[in-house]
Amino acid sequence: MHPILFRVPLPRTTLPLLWVLCALAGIAAIVAIYQFVTKNRSFAIGATVATAALGAAAFVFRASTVPIGPLPIYSYGVMLGLSLVVGWYLTLGLAERDGLPKELMANNYVVTAVAAVVGSRVLYIVTNLNEFESFSAMLDVRKGGLVAYGGFLGGFVGSLVFLRRHGIPLLPWADVAVPSLASGLMITRVGCYLFGCDFGQPLEKTAPAWLQKLGTFPRWDPSLIETPSGAPGGSPAWIQHVKKHLIEDDATASLPVHPTQIYESLVGVTLLVLLLVSRRYQKFRGQIFLIFTFAYGVGRFLLEMLRADDERGWIPPSLPEHILLPLALVLFGVGYVVGISKMVENPTMRRLSQILAFVPAVVLFLALRPESFGTSATIQLSTSQAVALSTGVAAAFAFSVYHQAAIAHPEAAMAIPLPTVVDDEAEEKKAESNVADEDEDEDDEPAAAKKDASADADEDEAEAPREVKKKPATKAQKAVAAKKNKKPVEEERTSEPPPSEES
Repeated sequence: MHPILFRVPLPRTTLPLLWVLCALAGIAAIVAIYQFVTKNRSFAIGATVATAALGAAAFVFRASTVPIGPLPIYSYGVMLGLSLVVGWYLTLGLAERDGLPKELMANNYVVTAVAAVVGSRVLYIVTNLNEFESFSAMLDVRKGGLVAYGGFLGGFVGSLVFLRRHGIPLLPWADVAVPSLASGLMITRVGCYLFGCDFGQPLEKTAPAWLQKLGTFPRWDPSLIETPSGAPGGSPAWIQHVKKHLIEDDATASLPVHPTQIYESLVGVTLLVLLLVSRRYQKFRGQIFLIFTFAYGVGRFLLEMLRADDERGWIPPSLPEHILLPLALVLFGVGYVVGISKMVENPTMRRLSQILAFVPAVVLFLALRPESFGTSATIQLSTSQAVALSTGVAAAFAFSVYHQAAIAHPEAAMAIPLPTVVDDEAEEKKAESNVADEDEDEDDEPAAAKKDASADADEDEAEAPREVKKKPATKAQKAVAAKKNKKPVEEERTSEPPPSEES
């Protein structure tokens, strides 16, 4: 295990926190001014708020100092940063392919990423308040302490606020964003494995040797990570096993446990493939998002059954294990039958998959059923299990509603209503060009008038000889005209002289 990849060599000293916060506030102020000049109001407002917040923090912590020394680069932080970079290119590429404004989606990605990190940390703090002795400890995320579901919920809220402000619907963005969540699971869980957190229950002695080796977490060297109490540190699995007296204090490694970090990383790979393939058969906006929410809910719920770390939090009610867990799987089965199964177009295969959806609940009930009622273990759902169950079932029912609407109105279901973007600079240039064209028309008007007058004169001269050369109508032509119009003929007859008696 490598919880720390390397250390940045910095001299050991202290730095006044006031200077640091003032420097950050100055940078935020410059960004705000630049965004106001470039008329990017949303970012300008955000930078202004950041400037004010940093200024207030500088006033509050003006007497504090920050210790400086060799800076450890933690493996989890590196993997988290890598997942954000991969997610950036994946999300923006899919957004551009679906016709979403790329620049606006890039800004939204930044807002979503920040909100996701904040949400994941807040949920961890809420579920583990007893771990933190000070406010500064709550802000220290270098050593881990993030909950995936908190990140999903925080990112959802951040996206919703940003997109609603710009008049863009949420579901098309959610469809292109969730593949990056799957890739994020794939990458960040490797960081969890390197750090040793989020481990599973002890393996059976009959487990394969390679799996036992993969799930054994060592006691760290005392110089690797300094503990607040000065006691020798170790991987989270080693520390928990020592506290529960499962191993001796001088043990060099933990008990072999399920490497649930690797399991969830494989779940992320599977979800990524599933979502990218599902895009080919998409029938309504929001479909990819709902598939991810349901599928990850099922996968996360099952993985939590193998987890053993105590830093997860628990949600009432307390029920016997052989009742609570199978009942939750029954709810997932109902959600699949109501919603997700409608993706299977073949009626026979759909019916078969709906029946198989309840098999895991039956198998789990038979596996957990105690020999006698008194020996039944009473448990609660973990925080992640409760969120997975509620969001997964809700997504399945929402899938049913949207799928029904897509059948009735297929074109409307795939439409992306975007607001009309007005470019102020383009409008100004267009107005200036229209004024210039009007001036040119006024200058060209006298010349055009002269040209038209000369052209009319030439036409009159050309037509005048034609009128002179025109031959008078003969009597036969007059007779034809008389048949067409009797009145002119009568007038012509009255104008002719009466015939003489000699003729």
